[in-house]
Amino acid sequence: MSKLKPQEEYEKTKAFRFFRWLSGSKDPYVGEVEMQPQKETEVPETTILERMFEHRMVRNKVYDVKNNKKLTFFHKLYVAAAIFFCIALTALLLETVSYLPRTGNAGNPDNNVVSKRYIEHGLQETGALNIVTGMILTYRAFDTFGETNVLFIATCCVMILLMLDEAILKEKEEKDDRRFEPRDDAILQGTAFVLCPFIFIFGIYVILNGQLSPGGGFSGGAILGAGLILYTSAFGFKKTQRFFNELVYKIAKITALCMYGIIGSYFYITGANGIENHIPLGIPGHILSGGIILPIDICVGIEVACTMYAFYALFRRGGL
Repeated sequence: MSKLKPQEEYEKTKAFRFFRWLSGSKDPYVGEVEMQPQKETEVPETTILERMFEHRMVRNKVYDVKNNKKLTFFHKLYVAAAIFFCIALTALLLETVSYLPRTGNAGNPDNNVVSKRYIEHGLQETGALNIVTGMILTYRAFDTFGETNVLFIATCCVMILLMLDEAILKEKEEKDDRRFEPRDDAILQGTAFVLCPFIFIFGIYVILNGQLSPGGGFSGGAILGAGLILYTSAFGFKKTQRFFNELVYKIAKITALCMYGIIGSYFYITGANGIENHIPLGIPGHILSGGIILPIDICVGIEVACTMYAFYALFRRGGL
């Protein structure tokens, strides 16, 4: 077991200063600030030193790997158990993979009438050149609607946990916001001033072309959310709130979710059992095509963008 340092040398350590501060003694390293003892009876300094040395001895004895046989045994057992479980998990995964069917086999579960219907009749039934978008926003639109509800519920939960009162938020913003960052970073603001318009335009482009090319509401909304976060990081919340405040956020998020539910419900209620739903598919390849895909993409994009910005704003300052 390692030997203790001499009294004079130990009093210079951080542990000694910490225990003195914890006990209410004056610390010369922090000026005139002095912690008051919680109890009326003051503990003698000799008792404090004895407790400090006792604590140090116990700690050295417990964490002395060379002389503590129990700790040495635990370390060896921990390493052996970790290796055993890694090997067992790897063997289990390899055994499971060996039972998977070969790729391209006609009898595989993925080669069924559902995927065949998506590929052969997807363009005719959805009007979307992008088969993936046509599938998730028409055939499986309710699944995607559930995912959008998950984003909405997650944002509500974070708001309940982190939302601050307006007075507290204003005081916090004046004192703490951006104290670890430069308030007017010329490089960051110049970069954001140039990039943000292109980011917003590209995000809108990805959303509107979801039925024509790779993209759609989720990816386009993520791009818009990243643009909002970049703008806020560069210019602050006050400038962002000129065009995107809490009221605009609530209206956009709730309206997008409700519109998605209404459009999807109408499409399924009227389109089931061969009943015509009166939503034109348009000409495949044109921007106004895909039936319900374009408006749903817009709703999903707004929902995702609002969610990303809300998470950033709530974790950053406790409010929108």
